[in-house]
Amino acid sequence: MAALPLIVFDVNETLLDLTTMEPIFERIFRDKGAMRLWFANLILYSSALTVAGRYVPFTDIGSAVLKMLADTRAIRIGDADKKELVEKFSTMPPHREVPAALKKLRKAGFRLFTLTDNLREVQTRQLEHGGIADLFERRFSADEVKHHKPSREAYAHVEKELGATPRQLCLVACHTWDTLGAVAAGWQAALIKRVGNDLLEVGPQPQIVGADLDDVARQLIARHQEKANVA
Repeated sequence: MAALPLIVFDVNETLLDLTTMEPIFERIFRDKGAMRLWFANLILYSSALTVAGRYVPFTDIGSAVLKMLADTRAIRIGDADKKELVEKFSTMPPHREVPAALKKLRKAGFRLFTLTDNLREVQTRQLEHGGIADLFERRFSADEVKHHKPSREAYAHVEKELGATPRQLCLVACHTWDTLGAVAAGWQAALIKRVGNDLLEVGPQPQIVGADLDDVARQLIARHQEKANVA
């Protein structure tokens, strides 16, 4: 029987519902779309700093991007608002289908892990609050190697820690920049088309595309069963 790939999950938005942050941004910026702009710039500047060879923790970049966005709109963000944003980001709930889909993959024999740009303590709180921490065998953070995704170093860190080759790993994410990095590193990848996320028609492509995690889980299980039957 063909060996099951080790499944590695992105966390923010892939597993957890980022849209629950929108009401806070709408109140502060009077613009619901400000949350998406903040998150897009958080990824942009985490990547830019990594390419420039300057590692900064994800939470610090998030705070700096928030201030930059506020400054461009002449908005002052108070301490209470900052505290609420940090609390909300640390306690985002899982998407509705996530817990059952993760259990389905485990039942099918897949080993599950996470890899996020979040600090380990933030990730731990997020997953424990969401009630899904125990579904993962190990949790990895880009902070451990001081390179944010989609740098090659972030994915190589997981390979080294698990003693796995790139072809043995499969990333599940809802961000094309993340699947692009994983496939370029020699991993398999599955893209979840969450709201506002879709395929990019250039660069390395994911092998699986699904509407949600349940859809991706079904495809992963079916894909392995087909390989096992051929073997």
